[in-house]
Amino acid sequence: MSDKEQKHTIVALVADKPGVLTRIASMFRRRGYNIASLAVGQSEQPGFSRMTFVVEGDEDTVNQVTKQLDKLIDVIRVSDITGRETVARELALIKVLATPATRGEIIQIVNLFRASIVDVGTQSMVVEITGEEDKINALYNLLEPCGVIEMLRTGVVAMVRGQANGQVTDDVGMAVIQ
Repeated sequence: MSDKEQKHTIVALVADKPGVLTRIASMFRRRGYNIASLAVGQSEQPGFSRMTFVVEGDEDTVNQVTKQLDKLIDVIRVSDITGRETVARELALIKVLATPATRGEIIQIVNLFRASIVDVGTQSMVVEITGEEDKINALYNLLEPCGVIEMLRTGVVAMVRGQANGQVTDDVGMAVIQ
C-alpha cells in the first residue's frame, strides 16, 4: 500500500433481499476494486441490512467506490466514515494446537487479551476474541509459535460514535430525529 493509499471504512444501508450482495460484489469486481473486509448483518430497521466494507485505495478511488455504490438501486445510503470518531470491532476464532505442555501458556495469553476459550479438544483449543484489528493481530502473533491450525475473522463492523453535543447520529453521520 503506497503513502497515498490507506484503508477506508465504508458503511451502507441496503435493502435486505436476495441478490443485493451479489450486485454489490459484482460492482467491485467489474471496476477492479478490492474489498479487504466485508461484514453484513440485519440493521435496526426491518427489511434493511448494514454493510461495512474496508477498501484500500487513495481518496479518488474511494470516492468512486462510494459514488458507484450510491447508484445501485438497493443501496439506500452509503458513506466513507474513515477519519471520523468510530467504534470498530472484529471477531476472530483461532484454533491453536494445545499440548499438555502449552495449555497453561495459551490460557495465560488468552486471559491477557480478555479473550475466551470457547472449545477445548484433546489436541487443540479454540479462542474467541473481539476487538480492533491490531489487538487480534497481536493475539495471533503470540499464539502462532504454539501452532495456529485455523483462523476465521468476521471483518470489521463500525459505526460513528455518539456526539458530545447531545445530537444523535446514525452510522453515516445523519442526525436521528428524536
